[in-house]
Amino acid sequence: MQTKTRPTLSSQLAAGGRIMLVTLAICGLGYPLLILAIGQSVTPFTANGSLLRDPAGQVVGSAALAQGFSRPEYFWPRPSAVDYNAAAAGGSNLSPTNPALHARAQELIGRLNTSPAMPVPADLVTASGSGLDPDITLSAASCQVRRVAAARGLPEATVAALVERHARRPGGWLTPEPLVNVLLLNLALDRENP
Repeated sequence: MQTKTRPTLSSQLAAGGRIMLVTLAICGLGYPLLILAIGQSVTPFTANGSLLRDPAGQVVGSAALAQGFSRPEYFWPRPSAVDYNAAAAGGSNLSPTNPALHARAQELIGRLNTSPAMPVPADLVTASGSGLDPDITLSAASCQVRRVAAARGLPEATVAALVERHARRPGGWLTPEPLVNVLLLNLALDRENP
């Protein structure tokens, strides 16, 4: 009859160390490199941050992240609870009954200066969960056409047509209302009317 020898502490530590190194190599190096290679070959624009460049080649933003626009000649994105800081994404966490949320919404409605006949869409006065949503609804973009056209000295019909050209349904029929990427729309507006 053979007796089993108990592994020594040093052999157990060595086995644990080998398992840790193999796991680290697979999960910390191999898997991320595989996903990076797939991303670069299948969707390189998205994998590289959806970066948008001006004619000089300078990065002006990302199509995947909202940027704050406040000048009247630009379309404005949804409000951001984190001041459009991608390092601190998050919502305001204010409840719908919070007076601060109501006050902020009233102040934004006043700044939008829309026609009294057109109700202000909710996405222009409420922040998204991340505070970085790059899209607004078509109705939110249409609500701003009058202000942008007046600030740029353009006919409203010209600006409205530009908004319509940039409206899309990223989820197909699952998207209830067309969306407009604010940065792409503003860049197109600058190209047509610098």
